[in-house]
Amino acid sequence: MEAPPSGERQGGGLEFALVSVSDLSRPSAAAAAAPASSAAAAGASAPPSPVVARFGGGGGDSGVAELRFYRDNGPSDVVGGGGGGGVVELASAQIFKLGPVQSICMSEGSETSKEKSYSKGFNIHFKTEEESEAFHCTFEQLKKEGSIKGTHLPNGVLSTSKSKFDDKIEASSAKMYFHYYGQLLHQQNMLQDYVRTGTYYAAVIENRADFTGRVVVDVGAGSGILSLFAAQAGAKHVYAVEASEMAEYARKLIAGNPLLSQRITVIKGKVEEVELPEKADILISEPMGTLLVNERMLESYVIARDRFLVPDGKMFPTVGRIHMAPFSDEYLFVEIANKALFWQQQSYYDVDLTPLYGTAFQGYFSQPVVDAFDPRLLVAPSIFHVIDFTKAKEEDLYEIDVPLRFTANVGTRVHGLACWFDVLFNGSTVPRWLTTAPGSPTTHWYQLRCVLSQPLYVMAGQEITGRLHLVAHKSQSYTIYLTLSTKMWGPGAEQGGILQTSSGKLDLKEPYYRMSQPQSYTVAQDQQPHQLLQSQELNVQTQDIEETDLLEQPAQNSGAHFG
Repeated sequence: MEAPPSGERQGGGLEFALVSVSDLSRPSAAAAAAPASSAAAAGASAPPSPVVARFGGGGGDSGVAELRFYRDNGPSDVVGGGGGGGVVELASAQIFKLGPVQSICMSEGSETSKEKSYSKGFNIHFKTEEESEAFHCTFEQLKKEGSIKGTHLPNGVLSTSKSKFDDKIEASSAKMYFHYYGQLLHQQNMLQDYVRTGTYYAAVIENRADFTGRVVVDVGAGSGILSLFAAQAGAKHVYAVEASEMAEYARKLIAGNPLLSQRITVIKGKVEEVELPEKADILISEPMGTLLVNERMLESYVIARDRFLVPDGKMFPTVGRIHMAPFSDEYLFVEIANKALFWQQQSYYDVDLTPLYGTAFQGYFSQPVVDAFDPRLLVAPSIFHVIDFTKAKEEDLYEIDVPLRFTANVGTRVHGLACWFDVLFNGSTVPRWLTTAPGSPTTHWYQLRCVLSQPLYVMAGQEITGRLHLVAHKSQSYTIYLTLSTKMWGPGAEQGGILQTSSGKLDLKEPYYRMSQPQSYTVAQDQQPHQLLQSQELNVQTQDIEETDLLEQPAQNSGAHFG
């Protein structure tokens, strides 16, 4: 939840400036603070000291979530005097709204009879109705979180030292990553990807049977939109885990949907570190980055599976596939090569720049190109590599090695390897794919192309072999090692060897965001571009289809490779 206008974070807590607070357990006591008009009427020589309500953890080692009322003189000046008079433990407290700007907070006492008793109470007056709403939202949310932290948890011990995430990710990269996703404008960019958001919504709502009455964990919840979808589908309870400051916005968004908010708990923290009070029946997440694996959130998704998911629980998405095909794009190749021409100047303000030309040339080709391209640029049917999120180990994602083998459809120059991905939501009712394929509606992921500085020449029917090797690094991305080779073709090709080879090293962390939209085109009668993309068009409509069929049924003539 976003902090209200009067709320400020102090020492890890959230403070609200109030008009007044009175201790109901001391009926003879005056209000801790009163409106200035009342003070003036009483002949006060100075305005009353403002009152502050502060949410935070208790002292000592307990860390119990509590609400403390004190005058603005400081936390030691507690309303109701010492001995915990102005302190309320949220786990045993209730709050009741008496009016737009007035509420009563009650702390439960021991139950000596069938009637519930209260040991203390406070009458609270807020400045505005908006601040009253913000206070109530904070109270309920932190009360839920406090009950979670106080429960015996079976999902592993919270690390008191550096977590596994901290060990494998540079602190500077993590800081920038969580800062980026803590901003609403970036969440809006993803929400406005209607292919992405609409597919998630359809996958959840069309598979209500998987969510109704089930416990759901939203891994990397962001704005909380997927948690809200799960609640709409009838989830018993949703734990929305989000490590960035976006958790505060998620609380506010969820609180603004009261019919759903009672079944959603936002937990700020990393999935590698947080604890939950119960296991999940289903995980939902949007862990995909460029080329599926960028940002390395798939590893967190797998860790969440191991920590929180019940045996045979479901994962949305269930499976991911990286598709690959060689491409020819003379215009793109020249565009990249020409960027380095600046460094060919021999008299730039009387300075010879040419010593850096070679380094600059290779540098531009080390950037993967992110844009949407015309599928007619593909020169061979695509193949794909499968990552089964329900079975993959975290360590499997540290290095991904894909052997490449294609047969060229046309004679042309091959400029590199084009890549895209799709994911399967293997719902019990309607299995559904989300694809980023060229020729399909464009998503915010676009497609990715690795351009080689040395093109290859191929003829129709000639075999192209190679290797795509992805190695994870601490900046939450991958180094891409790509090698493509052409083999001898025609009569006697089986006895022949490699004719030419081209290799490149690219950094997935530093792409060239070209973002150009493919031009509309008319398919001629002799052109069948969709044949190049058949590998993502698996038949998943039959309800009794086996899971192994979803993963192992290659499309006709796709040359599919399975990881």
